[in-house]
Amino acid sequence: MESISMEQTGHNPVTDRTGRDPLDCLLSPRSIAIIGVSSDFNKLNGRVMKFLLEKGYTGRIFPVNPKYEEVGGHPCFAAIGEIGEVPDLAVISVPAKAVPGQIEAAGQAGVRAAIVFSSGFGEMGEEGRRAEQQVVEIARRHGMRLCGPNTLGVINAFDGAFATFTQYGMGPTQAGPVGFVTQSGAFGTAIAALARKRGLGLGYFANTGNETDVTFADCLGRIAEDSRITTLAGYIEGITDGPGFVTAARRAMELGKPLVVTKVGRTDAGARAASSHTGALAGEDAVFDGIARQYGVIRARNEEHMLDIVDMSTTPPCPEGRGVGIVTQSGGAGVLMSDRAEEVGLEVPRLSEETMARLKGILPDFGAAGNPVDVTAQFIADPSMLKESVKAVLDDPNVHVAAVWLQLMDGFVDTLTETFRELKAETEKPFVVAWVAAPEEGLRALRELGICALRGAEPTIDAIAALVDWNEARKAWLADQGDAACAPLPAPGAGFVPTEKTASMLAEAGVPVARVGLAGSADEAVEIAEGIGWPVAVKIESADILHKTEIGGVEIGIDGPEELRAAYERIVGRAKASAPEARIDGVIVQEMGQGNAELVIGLRRDPGFGPVVMVGMGGILIEVQKDVVFHRAPVSESEAARMLDRLKSKQILNGVRGAPPVDRAALCRMIAAVSRFGASAGDWLQELDLNPVLAGPEGAIAVDCLLISDR
Repeated sequence: MESISMEQTGHNPVTDRTGRDPLDCLLSPRSIAIIGVSSDFNKLNGRVMKFLLEKGYTGRIFPVNPKYEEVGGHPCFAAIGEIGEVPDLAVISVPAKAVPGQIEAAGQAGVRAAIVFSSGFGEMGEEGRRAEQQVVEIARRHGMRLCGPNTLGVINAFDGAFATFTQYGMGPTQAGPVGFVTQSGAFGTAIAALARKRGLGLGYFANTGNETDVTFADCLGRIAEDSRITTLAGYIEGITDGPGFVTAARRAMELGKPLVVTKVGRTDAGARAASSHTGALAGEDAVFDGIARQYGVIRARNEEHMLDIVDMSTTPPCPEGRGVGIVTQSGGAGVLMSDRAEEVGLEVPRLSEETMARLKGILPDFGAAGNPVDVTAQFIADPSMLKESVKAVLDDPNVHVAAVWLQLMDGFVDTLTETFRELKAETEKPFVVAWVAAPEEGLRALRELGICALRGAEPTIDAIAALVDWNEARKAWLADQGDAACAPLPAPGAGFVPTEKTASMLAEAGVPVARVGLAGSADEAVEIAEGIGWPVAVKIESADILHKTEIGGVEIGIDGPEELRAAYERIVGRAKASAPEARIDGVIVQEMGQGNAELVIGLRRDPGFGPVVMVGMGGILIEVQKDVVFHRAPVSESEAARMLDRLKSKQILNGVRGAPPVDRAALCRMIAAVSRFGASAGDWLQELDLNPVLAGPEGAIAVDCLLISDR
């Protein structure tokens, strides 16, 4: 099993004397010490003991508090060092000022994992951050993994290991196939409570708190390895360990376990100003969204959407295609579901003549045998009508999943339960029930049968779409595994990299770039143009003028020596007038590229994920349209093709208004080459902007490039 984020957190992947990894000690402890335990189980520091006893934890429990001789029928120790054996996990429930001493004592005792409930650390300001850093340094010195501070803790419901004080532990907590990790304690508890209300069992619940050491990715990656977990879910406020998150997401894909996350912070309010278009568009959420899609992470809009997808992922098999057959008792519901299906990229196919004939033999004359199928209320008198209609739809070769819409039906729960039980036994393709205002006993009955029943039409279609997208993403990923090997690329020097140097570096990396030359005089410009061939473009070259068009520093289509000499003087004159303090190196003379579509390809070093590559529709309106997609570099040509398919304006690439389609294969090769350049550059690359990239039937070429280096 791959160890996640040890290097990022400063830990070596050490194990304790029993050979157990510290993260296993955290998430699957065989023994737990509760430091600061209370004998009053109504208090927060009494809840861990209460839960461990009530939930049937079979491991060893060591209460630690000098005030008591015993707690909950277990001998109580004055200090953790007096226990006589090393607990897997220490749960620390003491005031913030006492935490460093207790972490030190746990470390000296050989404990490999600790949970710190206490607040009053980094979330409280500078003084709290200093105290937090002290705790982290103590833990690292002892090779201890630390969850928190300011956390609700961890639950492993399979083993009854409730190292938490969350209110969720106070109700029934049936173990199930879902592993849930949350960065928010309160909101995570609310999601867990909603899951329980739906009958979804959480095998794991982990709140990472301030993430001073153990991260969201650490917990997610380790929980994914548990064979009892089939679906992963998470609530994210910010990525603290991008590489670890990617590793966990890739592992989930490899294991075939859908990962569903709700991440807040969708707006670009936190995006910094940047020199390049790539940097300006690379808000945290835009980058996260692209990378999540790249690695098959299902992104849910909110907690209910998340649980809809989780619900479906734990019941029927995943649909093997986009064709949805809709069967309802309401024509209006069928239209609504059809509209939504098309909006989210599903298909509502025409049924075959054979299927239509079969349905007409099942339905009443006033029913509808198309897709959607309206069985009307008549099925109440003859339940087999519903079952046989769904079977007929699922047997259609163009249908991959059925959505069955019902409402109310309080007096027919038993009949419907039996109908759906038979339907499941007699079909192989999946179906999902949208049951509006369903009786609770009906939902429970379908859950026990392993049938997904959701609360309405759109939630059902949205859940189907999410699982179809995930299945397709996983198949594509499995067919295209592995990052390209990227040898390190030497740094070109800090700041703006001269255009000639940038073009040379890109060309050497296999990126098609228009030929360029730097001219210090009008005569030299003519000489360079003669070597390149007319017509040419001319652009001001200055480290202090990065957006050339804004000061009139670009002219294109220059078709002769005298025209070029005049253009040289105009451009230099405008630059001096607009930016009198700017250092002007001369004018770039550049080959004119050809293409009928303008794109942008860029790179940026993201603080969380490292080098990311951006592709979008380019030109001067790029920051207005924001039609861009981000992926983590490097990407393969197949991944590049999927990036292009996600652009809202992708039809432009197919040719519009008589224009020929672009050479997509050449464009994908270029995107992949740029991404490898970014991966090779590593941490010295700040930004690269190729805008525009001209694409046409003969290939693709960058006709402007801006590279900024950190060293």
